[in-house]
Amino acid sequence: MIGVRGTVKKIEKAPRGAEIIPTEIKILNNVQHPLPLDPTALAPADLDVRLNSRILDLRRPESQAIFRIKHRTVSAVHDFFVSNGYFEVHTPKIISSATEGGAALFPIAYYEKEAFLAQSPQLYKEQLTSAFEKVFEIGPIFRAEESHTTRHLSEVISIDMEEAFTNAEGVMKTLEEMIVYIFKIIIESCAEELTTLKRQIEVPKTPFAKYTYEDVLKELRKNKIAIKWGEDITTTTLKTLSELHRGFYFITEWPTQSKPFYIQPCENNPKVCEAFDLMHSWIEVSSGGTRVHSKNLLIKRIKEQGLEPQSFEYHIKAFEYGMPPHAGWAVGLDRLIMVITGKENIREVVLFPRDQFRLTP
Repeated sequence: MIGVRGTVKKIEKAPRGAEIIPTEIKILNNVQHPLPLDPTALAPADLDVRLNSRILDLRRPESQAIFRIKHRTVSAVHDFFVSNGYFEVHTPKIISSATEGGAALFPIAYYEKEAFLAQSPQLYKEQLTSAFEKVFEIGPIFRAEESHTTRHLSEVISIDMEEAFTNAEGVMKTLEEMIVYIFKIIIESCAEELTTLKRQIEVPKTPFAKYTYEDVLKELRKNKIAIKWGEDITTTTLKTLSELHRGFYFITEWPTQSKPFYIQPCENNPKVCEAFDLMHSWIEVSSGGTRVHSKNLLIKRIKEQGLEPQSFEYHIKAFEYGMPPHAGWAVGLDRLIMVITGKENIREVVLFPRDQFRLTP
């Protein structure tokens, strides 16, 4: 590693339009050879090799471009929420019980008590709408994902929002607006990075297309793919669906049994609920919906999911103080960056990814 002191001179033919005419050159540190990978990217390396030497990999122009875009995206998200009157919150990441039930939890030693890493800020952000009305958080969530896929990790960054006195339709519109705002900012401020990635993107047109869960099943049956009503849509099936729908689109009115207890069932047909997923091609970017705001219905839904109301004592207590109607969503920041940069593996867009097999560096 060297340090150069000199005069910057404008030279149009130079890679960045300028060069340094040196007056002093110093060796700051010696580099051990051979290097585990070539930071100039002239000799490509496998992803695992790159991740094992991540700091060196991050000197590559392509890696730099990805994370400069990610930095600008987070900044844009923050600006969007603040300019629209949302209050930034930071909820606990060490919790006493599951947020959504299920087994995808990381237990931790918390003094002499049982505790877990938070799967989501869901219950906290719901309660906070009763105090601040419109809240958002950008922070980590932890899920013990057993499946080793190109879009799942054990630790990811989630963009969460929750708003009082609205419903799924209202927050879907907010989600569209945020996505459009982000794309405009990235196109305007990250032209060099997009060029480095050989990536061209356009501002998505709104409103995004909406298809109900039932619509999707009918469409898949026409393509000779049968899914039993109530079952989730698999990755393989989503890839087939992506051939029919490009860009961003919503899947709405999911079976109530398939969604968490805090999602509001539809009044005219309780078998389906006011939930939505935002898709881009085959990638689920966001999920959200109208929340249950009745204490009695909340307890009923918890029991229907095979969970114990006692485990959610503090959350249920908040409903005794008067909980406004509310709705919200969560966006996987890392998946959104995959969409923007065109990367097909989520590990490409996370500085130090954590999954079932990777705990270092």
